[in-house]
Amino acid sequence: MSDIEIRDDRPAGRLEAVAAGEVVGHIAYFVLAARGRALVPVHTIVEPAHEGKGIAGSLARELYLMAAREGIAVAPLCPYVVKWAERHPAEAPVADPDLLRAAKEWLAANPDRF
Repeated sequence: MSDIEIRDDRPAGRLEAVAAGEVVGHIAYFVLAARGRALVPVHTIVEPAHEGKGIAGSLARELYLMAAREGIAVAPLCPYVVKWAERHPAEAPVADPDLLRAAKEWLAANPDRF
């Protein structure tokens, strides 16, 4: 995985895994401002040719590290990130239920965003 660079494209709401100048995977997310700030991952996608290389897990880990650096929570709605967080409780604090509810409400109110 050392040839993979992970970069945050905050304006596009994408945490991207890049190999040889090509985006090979990403987590689509938004920043929730209501009820305290949070990063809300919605989808994780890895290109088929790059599956099984740990890219999705690296993206999830970096999302939680990014949130920790910013002093905000993660409210995962992406099924992959939810499962990753369950397997890595030391790295992925459990989201407050009210924060998750607010994230779901935001997503329902903005269906064209994802």
